[in-house]
Amino acid sequence: MKKNVSTTDRIIRILAAVLIIALYATGSISGTLAIILLVVAGIFIVTGFISFCPLYAIFGLSTRKKGQ
Repeated sequence: MKKNVSTTDRIIRILAAVLIIALYATGSISGTLAIILLVVAGIFIVTGFISFCPLYAIFGLSTRKKGQ
């Protein structure tokens, strides 16, 4: 598993996940939308912490610089 997520990308993913969780906790989102967004938030957290995104790998993308 080669890392393909940059530090900036990791921070954005984790902040987006925190925002989604906060929206859910305050009741701003609910129902099916909340469930879908919470799953996305979980994926963002995991990919942010491990610095690897399977979709990036499938499409041959990377936000990391060549030397990292």
